[in-house]
Amino acid sequence: MTVTISGARLAGRSGPAVGRLRMADLARLATEGLRTRKLRAGLSALGISIGVAAIVAVLGLSSSSAAGLNAEIAALGTNLLTVQAGQGLTGAAELPTAAPAMISRLPGVYQVQATGTTDANVYRSPLIPSVNSNTLTVDAATLGLPSASGTSLAQGQFLNAATEREPVAVLGAAAAELLGIDRIFLGERIWVTGTGANGNGGLWLYVAGILNTDVLAPDVDSSVLVGFPFAERYLSFDGHPTTIYVKATGNRVGAVYGLLASQASPEDPSSVDLSQPSSALVAQADAKSAFNTLFLGLGGVALLVGAIGVANIMVISVLERRQEIGLRRALGATRAHIRAQFLAEAITLSLLGGLAGIVSGAAATAIYAHCKGWAAVVPAGGWAGGLAAAILIGAVAGLLPAVRAARLSPTEALWSV
Repeated sequence: MTVTISGARLAGRSGPAVGRLRMADLARLATEGLRTRKLRAGLSALGISIGVAAIVAVLGLSSSSAAGLNAEIAALGTNLLTVQAGQGLTGAAELPTAAPAMISRLPGVYQVQATGTTDANVYRSPLIPSVNSNTLTVDAATLGLPSASGTSLAQGQFLNAATEREPVAVLGAAAAELLGIDRIFLGERIWVTGTGANGNGGLWLYVAGILNTDVLAPDVDSSVLVGFPFAERYLSFDGHPTTIYVKATGNRVGAVYGLLASQASPEDPSSVDLSQPSSALVAQADAKSAFNTLFLGLGGVALLVGAIGVANIMVISVLERRQEIGLRRALGATRAHIRAQFLAEAITLSLLGGLAGIVSGAAATAIYAHCKGWAAVVPAGGWAGGLAAAILIGAVAGLLPAVRAARLSPTEALWSV
């Protein structure tokens, strides 16, 4: 009579004829120990799952954030340049009042808008103590500022040719929040004090609109904007722009950037500070990505803990299944068969944990990206690397227990039966 045991065939008195362990038999044997000890197997795979989930989530969130940033920059444009007054030979410099007009003559420039900082302070009402200014500034602004700086109106309307001469203001997003104004009502007012403000006694400004958050020009967010003519007449504003926002055609941005300083201040180009806000956004994103290494390190620690857990569970499994090992050896299974069985079991355990981690990490990425309005991106390197790490950890963690199981002789393994 011929008996087949997991690919090992015994033929009567002629002795064992060792067969090859089929993959189907190996898969069944690898999952048998896990199926009979589900809770222990699940807890052992948890460490692998957490580590892989951390790696997938970190790489996924980083890629989703980068995709969202690139989409945002593409929507806002990379052609915005800003000109600000820097430091001159004798201290703080000023941009000439004619700087916006001179810059607008540069080839490729199609929009120039400006703001100028006044010495006025703004409050919700005259009853607010003067020390509680919330560091808000009152800035003079030209009429096309929102489209140039990359923002738009959330409520109300912006300054126009009539209101730029009147006590009318438009609030940046952060300024509106700090002043406690979330919508525009008829007759909504704020209180302004400072040099020239009604003889330093203060005056009311009527709120005409609230801007959306300005990603490219955060200074606009914390500003209360009034017209240049009004600021010059009532707030002792000298007319010198503080920041000039310049938009150029895409193929001329570099050339315009190289000429801006000398065009804005021909007498002292070195006192002019230039920047490209989109480049600052990219640098900010790069700084945030530095934390990815830390989180990937934490994921690696979790994988190490998971590997120790898998190795521990496999050692215990070998001790508990000595009789099974002895019986299989007695029926003709070779040491290679036993070694392959326990090694496959360890890899399967880690693989299941890795798959669960990939699903969890991808789900976390998708949920967070949806909340932020980003496209969910899980790079292939993230989930493939996590899966490969899980398999490698399973192989390494299960190798020693598998070798120990294979070294057990049938008589030693069956001694306690």
